[in-house]
Amino acid sequence: MRVPFIKMHGLGNDFVVLDARENALPALERQRVFAIADRHTGIGCDQLILLEQSETADFRMRIFNADGGEVGACGNATRAVALLHGKEARIETSGGMLIASPASGGASVDMGTPHFEWDSIPLGYAMDTLSMPVGWEMLDSPGAVNVGNPHVIFFVEDTDAIPLDRLGPEIENDPLFPERVNVNVATVESRGRIRLRVWERGAGLTRACGTGACATAVHAMRRKLVDSPVTVALPGGELVIEWQEGGPILMTGPAAESFRGSFEWDDYA
Repeated sequence: MRVPFIKMHGLGNDFVVLDARENALPALERQRVFAIADRHTGIGCDQLILLEQSETADFRMRIFNADGGEVGACGNATRAVALLHGKEARIETSGGMLIASPASGGASVDMGTPHFEWDSIPLGYAMDTLSMPVGWEMLDSPGAVNVGNPHVIFFVEDTDAIPLDRLGPEIENDPLFPERVNVNVATVESRGRIRLRVWERGAGLTRACGTGACATAVHAMRRKLVDSPVTVALPGGELVIEWQEGGPILMTGPAAESFRGSFEWDDYA
């Protein structure tokens, strides 16, 4: 079976998009996703995105990390899919309902309301998620936010000085996080700008992470470190995040289509 795909990216965070809204695909097993995402022997991507029909929204978006595991949210992929759809859309995800609208060179996405309760992150046991009494080497007193997937955020003097390639997987897989966690290391440069690097669960170091930018911006606002809107600068580029306490997060940024192609389904069994 020949299957078409669309390669897209948001700030260098790249995706293989499979559009099954009209023609359904067989079940996506973990090993098949892993094989497609492999950058040496597959198509290569940080996440595989599957679009399906929905009974409650314009369509359903399922998100699979490069390791084959399915996750609840991906802000960069949502912008890419909004650009592909070409008009405002309500998008069903396992992390909640998202509303996305194409914008100049990208899209704006209503990412829904963040959650701060320890059991909504989730954490392994109860604690204050605004300033957690835990640490890993030079990283300590983080905050935690769930924006459709779990994030832990550390504020540091220089995000580039942190060995995130080493500490990221350690924190991601710590027993404190029963569903693993995305690790964000951020430097607040002004009331209107944050510099951020992200270790993404199941994907590793990434050039950009939309939900990480949302979680970090919201946590910085809760700590009164920045104002809304705030620009979050990632290695791949910039996102603008807006949030008022009790309301939804609005993320705006670029997205682009890279190329289109097709592959034999059984080649990645």
